[in-house]
Amino acid sequence: MFKEITDFIKQQYPNQDFIPLHEPRFIGNEKKYLNDCIDSTYVSYVGEYVTKFEQQIQEYTGTKHAKATVNGTTALHIALIAIGVDMDDEVITQPLTFVATANAIAYQKAHPVFVDVDKDTMGMSPNSLHHFLKTNVELKNNVPYNRTTNRKISGCIPMHTFGHPCKIDEIINICNEYNIPVIEDAAESLGSFYNNQHTGTFGKIGVLSFNGNKTITCGGGGMIITDDKGLSDKINHLTTTAKVAHKWEYEHDEVGYNYRLTNVSAALACAQMENLSLFIDNKRDLATIYSDYFKQKNIQFITEPLNSKSNYWLNAILFNDKKERDQFLEFSNNNGVMARPAWQLMNKLKMFESCQTTDLTNSIYLSERLVNIPSSIRIK
Repeated sequence: MFKEITDFIKQQYPNQDFIPLHEPRFIGNEKKYLNDCIDSTYVSYVGEYVTKFEQQIQEYTGTKHAKATVNGTTALHIALIAIGVDMDDEVITQPLTFVATANAIAYQKAHPVFVDVDKDTMGMSPNSLHHFLKTNVELKNNVPYNRTTNRKISGCIPMHTFGHPCKIDEIINICNEYNIPVIEDAAESLGSFYNNQHTGTFGKIGVLSFNGNKTITCGGGGMIITDDKGLSDKINHLTTTAKVAHKWEYEHDEVGYNYRLTNVSAALACAQMENLSLFIDNKRDLATIYSDYFKQKNIQFITEPLNSKSNYWLNAILFNDKKERDQFLEFSNNNGVMARPAWQLMNKLKMFESCQTTDLTNSIYLSERLVNIPSSIRIK
């Protein structure tokens, strides 16, 4: 069976000796825009391509404000600062996520709290979130505190896992009951929509990533999106070293961060954005091919959740147990097809093992069975 699967995957990417999990495609104006950027001499974060890229994201996602950063992790970090997460606060998130989500919380010397995910979305479970809040949290002067730790809960970060939208409307409604602001980790979900609204635009702030393995890339790159002008202005100030505007003086009025995206990277991103719709259509076609094939093999292929349109950033299948999963990973990676398990659950990492968790039955189930398979845009 494993040989049949790897052979089928290879058929989707002919004339390649090795099939990576997700590689970038540069088929448009990338070189042209990079040359233009170099010729202009504006290669740092001041330049027309940074502004153009932000405008492209605003238009595509339907958000009012977009601020480009050097990567998705810095975008998460600034988002947490912007909503007021402070030392010894708590931020609720999910254990099935990339480590950057939990790391950004730790950068603020705050503490992650891990609630379970749903099997159908692989994103934060509204039921698990609600149970945790109902059981552990009380409002003091409308500020949520964890009865178990006596810490303030300052935020919630659900993730749209592998590009599949979570039940973000339910999550926000629950958090609103407890006055907890929501930051959407939409790092993987550019081009994904929930109820015809782009991911990352439901919460106070959304965060996107343009790492080398994402649907579009500029080598690194992140974006903070929000409809709140006050937050947008604060984010812009913080990411430009909190420098006070002046023709020549260097005055900084708070601790700031050198997190803005460079014009060189933005030039690459602008060219990639011009082909985003083509890339999404290509990836969704591949997902349909995979879905039909694995249905015949009686292997579960993860499809977009209800009321969602997914970008299918990384396609995923589920095996019967961890043993079968590991056998497939061994075979595929030894035979020219890159495949990867889900990330190790955050609460299993030594720096987060003491963090509070709910029952994590679904997270454990998925982490033991899930395999990501090659999902690059196919060139025909």
